Amino acid sequence: MACGSCGTTENGVPRGCKSNGNCGTGTCGSGSNKLAVFDWLSNMTLPSGQERFNIFEVRFKNGRKHFYKNVDNLPITMGDIVAVEGNPGHDIGTVSLAGELVKVQMKKRKITEDSEDVKKIYRKASQRDIDVWQQARAKEEETQRRGREILGRLGLQMKLSDVEYQGDGNKATFYYTAESRVDFRQLIRDLASAFSIRVEMKQVGARQEAARLGGVGSCGRELCCSTWLTDFRKVTTSAARYQQLSLNPLKLAGQCGKLKCCLNFELDTYLDALKSFPKQDVVLKTEKGEAVFVKMDIFKNYLWYTYKEERFKWFRLTLEQVLEIIELNKNNKKSATLEEYESDVVIPEKVDFEDAVGQDSLTRFDAPKTSKRRRNNRNRKKKKPVGADATKVAPKTNTKRKPQAKQQNKNNPNPRKQNNTKNKPTGEITKINQPRRKNNRNRANNNPKNGNDSEK
Repeated sequence: MACGSCGTTENGVPRGCKSNGNCGTGTCGSGSNKLAVFDWLSNMTLPSGQERFNIFEVRFKNGRKHFYKNVDNLPITMGDIVAVEGNPGHDIGTVSLAGELVKVQMKKRKITEDSEDVKKIYRKASQRDIDVWQQARAKEEETQRRGREILGRLGLQMKLSDVEYQGDGNKATFYYTAESRVDFRQLIRDLASAFSIRVEMKQVGARQEAARLGGVGSCGRELCCSTWLTDFRKVTTSAARYQQLSLNPLKLAGQCGKLKCCLNFELDTYLDALKSFPKQDVVLKTEKGEAVFVKMDIFKNYLWYTYKEERFKWFRLTLEQVLEIIELNKNNKKSATLEEYESDVVIPEKVDFEDAVGQDSLTRFDAPKTSKRRRNNRNRKKKKPVGADATKVAPKTNTKRKPQAKQQNKNNPNPRKQNNTKNKPTGEITKINQPRRKNNRNRANNNPKNGNDSEK
């Protein structure tokens, strides 16, 4: 249910209180006001002659609730801060429920009106009471930190999960978890002397600790135990087996380290569906051999079987086919092979994507991706081999001489041959000069040095 600010406008548009899970009225069932109850009888008037129920439900830190009797007939409504009877002293809390719905909550917890657990409401909290209460609440974090230091110094095998101060600041309740029995008498003395208060130790389970601390589960929502779950039922691994889940403790365990409470939510539905299925240890007798159970799909009514001697092949059968084979086996008859039965199974086609709007692909405007092979081929073409660079350097040095030769001998098509044959006797074989290489150029530079040495 929701508060008035979460309703809709005249046009049907939702308003929304924009509290992001921390509703100030305490009726949205989330945030700091855990396990809140919506009073759907608040707008109804009582029958004539019937008095209003005189017991109220008061909420404290982390969703802790108790019932208190309004002995003095004070004008109290939901949301009022009241001072109630404590042990010892008084405590400060907020009225979370009033009226006839309190009877339902008391009946659910099996608490009667004359019970000793139903204490008194002293008065509406004054401003001084609220200031003392807020100062005590502000010391809880530091008290928890120092309490853990004292606990580590004593070396006790227990975990201090939370600290709650009473409204008058004279008493503090330390909540802890432990796997075995712990002797904390020395711890109580040290805590009482360190904080000068009355100390009460209260052991809680792992589920209660997670409910008090809160958090977000693997489903992405707030923990059920801290929002709406009021009782913690026993969860066993048989619930996972009935639902055909893998017994993986990392997936089945919740934030508290125990099995998830949501394993019990759909268990009744699975048990009703499994009533028509045969037992898993039933062996099917066919003409080819005996077949054993492998797995099943409960809500699609599919079962997988395989031969004892050929376990590499699984055969999908419907529930009607399996029941037919079992009926034949009861009459001492062998059924046909599993291959024949599997050929008769009609498997519906899965539609992964349906083009309802006319858009074929969601990535049609994305840039096409080039393969790595094309990039490598392009890079190889751009790179030049070392040998090719060396051969191209040599002609560049002779390019300056070519235009000079053309200017001098325009009429001679081959001036080199003419120069080489000039002033030579006939009958000798002339050799055509080839372009010089780098090594010849270096040798030409070194000729003067060799000539000087020969003269010496």
